[in-house]
Amino acid sequence: QVRLVESGGGLVQAGGSLRLSCAASGTISSISDMGWYRQAPGKQRELVAVISSGGSTNTADSAKGRFTISRDNANNTVFLQMNNLKPEDTAVYYCKARIQPRSYSVILAYWGQGTQVTVSS
Repeated sequence: QVRLVESGGGLVQAGGSLRLSCAASGTISSISDMGWYRQAPGKQRELVAVISSGGSTNTADSAKGRFTISRDNANNTVFLQMNNLKPEDTAVYYCKARIQPRSYSVILAYWGQGTQVTVSS
């Protein structure tokens, strides 16, 4: 069974920083893309940033220059360093990974449970 477990959310003042982590565990054969999405109250879930297994990244315009995605392939972990946080960054942040479980021949999408980020003005 494959799981994604996020950590690092919390309450921070505007201009502050947080670092989110997401670790994949279980019977994993390989992991391709890993990414972060967020969903604010009353809004649709949106992409924040994604990183390929080779390290190529794609970051939403709203996060460019402030957020940095990275990953540790040896530990199946993806990070999101968030700097200069703004109140509009307040949302539940979800980790997503495309994983091929051991003994499977297909890649499946897995989601974490979400972690709350609240930025006060």
